[in-house]
Amino acid sequence: MTNFYKDEHYSDEFPNHKLVYGPVKSWRFGQSLGIDPIFKISTCSFNCIYCQLGNIQQVSSKLENFVPTEKILIDFENVLNDGKTIDVITYSGSGEPTLASNLEEIIDGIRKLAPHIPQYILTNGTHLGIASVQKTLNKLDKVIVKLDAWDDRSLSLINRADKGINFSSLIEGILSFTSQYKGSLEVQTMFMPINIEKDLKKYAETLMRINPETVQLNTPKRPYPLSWHRENRGNHLGIHHHEIRELKTITSDQAKKIEKELKEMTGLNILSIYR
Repeated sequence: MTNFYKDEHYSDEFPNHKLVYGPVKSWRFGQSLGIDPIFKISTCSFNCIYCQLGNIQQVSSKLENFVPTEKILIDFENVLNDGKTIDVITYSGSGEPTLASNLEEIIDGIRKLAPHIPQYILTNGTHLGIASVQKTLNKLDKVIVKLDAWDDRSLSLINRADKGINFSSLIEGILSFTSQYKGSLEVQTMFMPINIEKDLKKYAETLMRINPETVQLNTPKRPYPLSWHRENRGNHLGIHHHEIRELKTITSDQAKKIEKELKEMTGLNILSIYR
């Protein structure tokens, strides 16, 4: 079998160099075990200006089988046998996890091995209008959708989406999914000085259309790496053996103001990272 762990940038200081990495501490969900169905190179339909992976190596919207299901299941079972505390399982990692055509197989396999652990996914929402993706994600306990934009200009500026993806198609896909999804759906937004308070009303209107259970207001706490290093997945250690660029964040007071205004405009449950 191919050695999926061969990585010239690998450092022993990080516990997340494999297909299954962590658990890492999540400010919302406790000890989160990451599942990376992409792995080999960073692949995503977005190339966000704040991405913890840095510049995405392959910007793509194509569904592919990136890594063997059985390899992920072996790695997962090994982590289970280690006896580590796992509060949730989160599909994320080296890009957009819904691009993995074998994601449903992975979810089913992990559910058999650990039926008691909730399974979540972090997604940019670009593929939520596809029937096969909807079927797969309906097997998850929680879907957390990224929403940083309020129109085509902000989508291009912040998320730098793959060709063919526009704001209207993104939102329509999300709404198509939410209309039939039976699990818990949340929205996650990254606020930076570049988008703070700009067209907040438009953003609020979009949130009300989606009607998520919770809205997470984030700001980039991790730097932007200037080269690809796998250990950047879930790296909260503040250790970097490569060149990085610190990103501008919003302040606690700014976050409180946004949180207050959004609650007043939408009536939704809004949570700030500063809380």
